[in-house]
Amino acid sequence: MMELTPKLDSNSKEPLYIQLYNFIRQEIEIGNLVAYTKLPSKRKLSENLQVSQNTIEAAYEQLVAEGYIEGIPRKGYFVCKVDQTFSNLKESIIYIKEEAYEDNVAFDFTQTGVDGPSFPFSIFRKISNDVLRDENKHLLRIGHPQGEYGLREAIASYLYESRGVRTSPSQIIIGSGTPTLIRLLFKLLKGSLYAVEDPGYHQRLVTFEKGYENVRLIPLDDDGMVVSKLEDSSADIAFVTPSHQFPCGMIMSIARRNQLLNWAQKKEERYIVEDDYDSEFRYSGKPIPALQGLDSQGRVIYMGTFSKALLPSLRISYMVLPKPLIEKYHENHFRFVQSVSRLDQEVLKRFMQEGYWKKHINKMRVVYSKKRDVLVSAISTYFPDSIEIIGLDAGLHLLVRPNNGMAEQELIERAAKYGIKVYSVSEYGKNDYQTIMLGFAVLSEKEIPTAIQLLVKAWMG
Repeated sequence: MMELTPKLDSNSKEPLYIQLYNFIRQEIEIGNLVAYTKLPSKRKLSENLQVSQNTIEAAYEQLVAEGYIEGIPRKGYFVCKVDQTFSNLKESIIYIKEEAYEDNVAFDFTQTGVDGPSFPFSIFRKISNDVLRDENKHLLRIGHPQGEYGLREAIASYLYESRGVRTSPSQIIIGSGTPTLIRLLFKLLKGSLYAVEDPGYHQRLVTFEKGYENVRLIPLDDDGMVVSKLEDSSADIAFVTPSHQFPCGMIMSIARRNQLLNWAQKKEERYIVEDDYDSEFRYSGKPIPALQGLDSQGRVIYMGTFSKALLPSLRISYMVLPKPLIEKYHENHFRFVQSVSRLDQEVLKRFMQEGYWKKHINKMRVVYSKKRDVLVSAISTYFPDSIEIIGLDAGLHLLVRPNNGMAEQELIERAAKYGIKVYSVSEYGKNDYQTIMLGFAVLSEKEIPTAIQLLVKAWMG
């Protein structure tokens, strides 16, 4: 049996038994206390260290619980044989420097944010307080796998009025973001070949989930996905963003929509996934009905989100499934737990039912229309005539091509030197590598012209 001589500090905020525990553990880990060594008895160590036996017992019990020592009745406490892997757990932990999530930039042309001053904080606070005050015990349970019926009912009503989408609440599935719903969709569409727009939002996700061998990249023209190329691809499922193609910004014409529907109807189990991610914001011409509203054969899977029009961090999206797929969902996947907080669903349901959603959309359409106009005006005013503006009729972003000979990465780096963050188009697929994405939802009307003048210095100076 050996003597233990830890330095215990009675003035430390750390309890004495923790100090003793840490000392003995460290001695074992570095090899000073080898396996099978007998430790001093609680009484003797208590006398030597001038602390209570309860302190010694608490330290020993913790060491026993973690497997560093063992107590043998009528014999005392002995050091256990500790594997090298176990004893070096602390040393084996690797700390990796995380990349900063938010850049410290003066002007951020992100396309994922919303106009902060316009968010209805007071209304959301009132509804949230009402929901919690009502003591709705049903909110404590997980809830329906497809999402709360009342919210699905409100979504169905809104989609019919605004987009001509024909659906019942029972066809709608709510999920925490579009990628979550797409992954569920893959389970319903096993064995399919997938066509995606090139460039396009879905390209990376679909390729990551299904592999390059199961994905076909379909080029675009001024009307959207080229259907003749889709025909040649042998794909069964086509992902499209017809209301505002992401990232290029074109709006799919009625003629092209009909071609796409005809493609889907030529073969059993062909489907079109229509991602209507920001259809609320169209600034010129009459609204074009959703593909789903034109579909008479049940070949369109409609997807929408509250991220663009309301709040990205809310993470609520929805999917409308045709009858065969919703039946397959109920047969095989109905027991999947709903991924959206029931409390958030209840708040959003009341926000829609009480008329606040429509008022908010109408307000934001005006706000974003003005911002877009300011952005286009600033680009036209401060840049030379050679710059091109692409895709400005809808949505919350547009593309610019400075035509100054700089490649995409150089344009991004030059902008960053002036405290401006602009965004790549090439990460979404095929591109000329000289085009930049500018979102305008987050910046104010006063900030936009200042940021554009700085971009002129960065790109033309």
